This record gives sequence, structure tokens and C-alpha cells, in this order.
Amino acid sequence: MMMTGAEIVIACLREQGVDTVFGYPGGAILNIYDALYKHGEIRHILTSHEQGASHAADGYARATGKVGVCFATSGPGATNLVTGIATAYMDSVPMVAITCNVGTSLLGKDSFQEVDIAGITMPITKYNFIVKDARDLAKVLRRAFSIARTGRPGPVLVDITKDATANMAEYVPQVPDVVLPDTAAITQEDLEKAVELIAESKKPMIFVGGGAIASEASDALLEFAGKVDAPVCDTLMGKGAFPGEHPLYAGMLGMHGTKYANLGVAECDLLITVGSRFSDRVFGNAERFARHAKVLQIDVDPAEINKNIMATASVIGDVKEVLNRLNPMLGQYSHKEWIAHIDDMKTRFPLKYNTEALTGPYIVEEIYRVTKGDAIICTEVGQHQMWAAQYYKYSRPRMLLTSGGLGTMGYGLGAAMGAKLAKPEKTVINIAGDGCFRMNMNELATAARYNIPIVEVIINNHVLGMVRQWQTLFYEGRYSATVLNDTADFVKVAEALGCKGVRITKKEEFAPALEEAIAAGRPVVLDCQIDCDDKVFPMVPAGAAIDEVFDEDDLNKK
Repeated sequence: MMMTGAEIVIACLREQGVDTVFGYPGGAILNIYDALYKHGEIRHILTSHEQGASHAADGYARATGKVGVCFATSGPGATNLVTGIATAYMDSVPMVAITCNVGTSLLGKDSFQEVDIAGITMPITKYNFIVKDARDLAKVLRRAFSIARTGRPGPVLVDITKDATANMAEYVPQVPDVVLPDTAAITQEDLEKAVELIAESKKPMIFVGGGAIASEASDALLEFAGKVDAPVCDTLMGKGAFPGEHPLYAGMLGMHGTKYANLGVAECDLLITVGSRFSDRVFGNAERFARHAKVLQIDVDPAEINKNIMATASVIGDVKEVLNRLNPMLGQYSHKEWIAHIDDMKTRFPLKYNTEALTGPYIVEEIYRVTKGDAIICTEVGQHQMWAAQYYKYSRPRMLLTSGGLGTMGYGLGAAMGAKLAKPEKTVINIAGDGCFRMNMNELATAARYNIPIVEVIINNHVLGMVRQWQTLFYEGRYSATVLNDTADFVKVAEALGCKGVRITKKEEFAPALEEAIAAGRPVVLDCQIDCDDKVFPMVPAGAAIDEVFDEDDLNKK
């Protein structure tokens, strides 16, 4: 059937099962918005800013595993997506960003609101396309969705000239391709070498990253850990891949990981890395990382093998598929003494904080208690993010949505809206710092407009907390540009943008306020006032080995 290019875009989105799009209109993309209006089968969420749209699409994708979709017009509309696209790229989130550009005849002439968005986003997408002919649209969009979902997921950008959205072309409906797990590089030799290393190990440690969540490998991972009989630690992105309440769970590894995870990896003789790319925040000093251990790395992306940490052996392929092939090959191993040693360290080096005051860890623990561990937790970036990683026990995948790789302040509010629209039956809470809240607080107006009942918990210390912590510990208390102790009133901001706002200054006020917020059926902001010098511990100094991890007790002894 003959359709305009704009109608083909909408038809292809429906074909791919897209039910929600986040975006902001403008002149170049008007034809697509007109087709969206006429057909009316896809829900469109008008955000307050294009960055909010990209983060909402990202949150939708992380909460569901489906491809998130966002729209923007040309020029500044498109460039406002860049931070969100980069966020999705760094964390391997499947997303398709559709932008429209000026007409073909105006390209390259510095036309009004013209920008080379494909060139700008080339380093932060898996692939990007420029479409100048309506006849190419269906093929390109289908390929974009396939690329976003295949192998290691990631964002794809499709930039369409305005004339391509107006011109007519033939559209033939097509059933979307089934995306199969990437198994081409898995070899029997690599699997057998992995089994050999596991059989020889006396002190194995399993280290889990976001790849285990992307591949839906949680059940296979649980079986694998049970057979190997090894402690399990994770990255920020791997939270929930392995149950946080499980006896084998040893917490997060890295700069703000638990002491027992960091020391355990430093002492282990085999580090089995499952779907992690070895971020610098994890390994600290690469030359001294896991220096007593052989490293077995399982990852879908061959570029991650030997990139940051040298592997003794590797298996390249979809994590779930690799584990499902390994599990029948494994015996039942027992490492009682090693696990007892890790358990002893858990007892000697527990996470702890000041229990007398309203603090970030207390707030996170209360959120866990009130929600019974069954909420989707989104975060911004900073101290509150680390407390959310340390003190909330994630029992299942896709329960923590956070910017790990890019560290995007302003991410969480948009992501929370996307997650709540994707999973309306779930309680969705965004944990923010006051610095991050200022970045994208305009999206409260979006939440109010569509009555998206999210809870925004601001851990408000009136400073840029993580930067101030570094200034305290490593810059002799020179608090350059980190004090936010001004007259901004977040409760009034919330109310002005159509939400409910509550200020909390005491411990006993928080839980009742949270319970009321969850039950409110509308967006609510809880402005929680904490001390400006609360810190995140444990901590590994930048560039130090992970076994140089210290906590507040260690600091006080110096």
C-alpha cells in the first residue's frame, strides 16, 4: 500500500510492537507527529525537554528489556538527545532515537535548525542512519530495531529528512525478525577450558555485570553459582542479576564496593567474570587487580576480552547461552572453607552508618523495608546512588535503573517515568541528590501532566555530595563550587509543577511520608534534609588497588 514516509514510520513502530514513544515536536518532524495523531495507536509522552525523553525511553527499555523509542526534531531538538543516547550507549541499553532533519535540498547549507546529528552521535551509537528517500524507511527502521537488540544491546539513531517523511512510498507489512542469542563464537574448546579452570580452583569468586541482565541469565547464573559453590559480587549495572539476599552474595565490587567483595577478589585464585566489561571504577589499579587469580571472562562482546584486564581464558557469546552450556558440564563443587572466610569478613566488615540521624543509608534501608524489596529503584548519580546500591537488596533483574558508565546527573527522573509507564503495577521510586534534581527537575511537570505516580526522594545535603567528599578527603577541604546552600525550595518547586511536596527533617517522619506517597496515586516529592558531610564508605582511592579499600573506622585510626 502507498503511504507517506511519516505514515511508514508509524507503521514500522507498530510492526515492532512499540506502544509508547517519548518526545518533543518541532518543524522538521511535524509530518511524523501528524501521522502519530491520525493513527492514535501509539501513546506519546510529551516531555519537558528532549533529554528527558531520551532518559524516559532508556528507563522504559531497562525496565522491560524491549527497545525504547524517542523522537526529536532537527537542530537543538536532536542535540538535546545526545546525553541520553550516550547514557544508553555506555550501559548497553537498546534504544532507537528518531530525529528529523531539514529537507534534502537544504542539507549542508547551514539551514535553520540544521545539524549533522548522525556525525555528532557516531561515537555514541551502535549504528546510525540518514534516510533521504521514503522508499528506504521501512528497511532502515527494521534494521535499526534489529541492531539495537542484537548481541550487546545499544542505541541506534535514525535521522530522516523532512521531504522523506512527506513523499509517498510503497509499504509492505512484515513480521519482525526474531533476535536469537549470539552463539557463533562459543566453542567446545573454550567451554572445556572454563570447566578445567573451575575444577582446579580452591578459592573461586564470581563477578557479575550488566550483561547477565541484558541476556536474561539470572536463573542460569543462580544454578552456576550453586554448582561452583562460590561467593558472588557484582557491578552497579549487575545489581539484581544474582539475588541480594542470597547467602553467597558478597555485595558490590570496586570503588564503593563492600570490603569483603574487594578483599575477596584480591585473595581469590579464580575470578569468573560474567557479563562485565571491567570498568575502571571496578578494577582500580589494573596491574594489582586480582593479582593472585586466573581470570575467566564470559562476555558477548569480543572487544571486551583483554581490553582492561587480561583474561586467562574466555568464552565469547550470549551469557545465558554460555551458562546454560556450562552448567551440565560442571560437577558439584564444594568450597566451604573459602566461603566461611568470606562470611567471616562479612561479619568483621559490615556496612554501617550513623543510626542516630536522618541519613542517606537510613532512607534507603527504609525504602527497602516499606517496599518489601519489590520496587523499581531509579537513581541519579553521586552519593545517593552508591547508598542505593549498598543498602537496597535487589532480588531480581531490572529493579535498579541507574547511569553507570556515563554517570549522568539528571538521568533518574526521566528514567522513573519511563519505568512506571512500562510497569504501571510496580512502585517506582527515584532516589536523587539535590544537585542532580536541579538538572532535570522540569520533568516533574511531565509526571504531573500525565499523572505518572512516581515518588521522587531527594537526599538533600545542600552540596554536591560526592565531589565534596573527594574535596574533604583529597583536597584538604577546599570546597570549590560544591556548596548549594541557597534559597531553592524543592517542596514549592514540586507544588508549582503540579506534584505534591513534603519536607522531611527527622528519621521518624520518613517512613510514614513514603507510605503516604506510594499510596497517593500522583507524583510526590520527598525533600529529605541530611548533613552535608555524610560520606559513602567503604571507598577505594582513585588508582589504588581494590584491597586498599578503607572505611570510616580505618580513616579514624589514621
